[in-house]
Amino acid sequence: MDFATGIDLAPCNTLALPGRAAYYLRVTAAAQLADPALAGRRRFVLGGGSNLVLTGDVDRLVLHMAIPGRRLAGEDGEAFYVEAGAGENWHDFVQWTLAEGWPGLENLSLIPGTVGAAPIQNIGAYGLEVGELLHAVTAWDFEKQAFFTVDRSACRFAYRDSLFKQQGWHLDGRMAICSVLFRLPKAWRAHVGYAELARELAAADAAAPTPQAVAAAIVAIRRRKLPDPALTPNAGSFFHNPVLPAAQAAALAADFPGLPCYPQADGRVKLAAGWLIEQAGWKGKALGPVGMYEKQALVLVNHGGATGRDVQRTMAAVQQAVRDKFAVDLQPEPVFL
Repeated sequence: MDFATGIDLAPCNTLALPGRAAYYLRVTAAAQLADPALAGRRRFVLGGGSNLVLTGDVDRLVLHMAIPGRRLAGEDGEAFYVEAGAGENWHDFVQWTLAEGWPGLENLSLIPGTVGAAPIQNIGAYGLEVGELLHAVTAWDFEKQAFFTVDRSACRFAYRDSLFKQQGWHLDGRMAICSVLFRLPKAWRAHVGYAELARELAAADAAAPTPQAVAAAIVAIRRRKLPDPALTPNAGSFFHNPVLPAAQAAALAADFPGLPCYPQADGRVKLAAGWLIEQAGWKGKALGPVGMYEKQALVLVNHGGATGRDVQRTMAAVQQAVRDKFAVDLQPEPVFL
């Protein structure tokens, strides 16, 4: 197999950070992964690059997953089963399911990235996580030289977490997700519990919103709040929302009125990282070419010419400011390579 060499990866990550791949292969069919030439190399599996901080050149084989395809794989009395290739654009896939009459994923509209990367991070927004509607993942195991399927019950989904992330498979290149199968219930239920979403729907006079209306509202909100990576390079929400013991969260809420708190099923409380960052003085503030977005403090942006080192320096400064003010440690969402 012939690999490209010295490929510039700046166009392959939404932060537009510089770095070159020692070897590069664009994967457009799952069968390519079975080539023995791939087995003996250090690998990194790349999706849309929307959750990646590139810290320099990559001395590995970068497998850029671009497997296309989307189809109705089947249905029963309760649900539609819809499959998509790992390289499908996530937002385009969501809009396609709605157009075909298979709703359920509308709350995840306009999230950047690919279908294959969605289960790794267990992407979520506006009261829904992808793991809730995922049915199974098909992947290639480079060590066993075989395809395997993981059903939802074995994926160990948690907040921005999954089996694939816990095992480090997405980092060491042991496996590559080829396709994802979703179970979309026929008995559709709107997830409109977020106040911001409810206000947007009310403004659109959508008292009994359709799936398309929910998607349109979420797209409108995200476009107002979040920068377009094509215009302002960014990696979306840069930090996890911290989840604290209830007593610690209650003490912070007493000291800082207005602190957004979201009780969790396990008794802990989730805080809004963007609010913490804003209160720590970092909304719209920059350190060199990297800063936190002026409309949403949770989003780290590249104002032009930034490197991975610049991102790490700004990240550390934001973490320290939040730690000093709230005694809370923020953890980054992206993968560092």
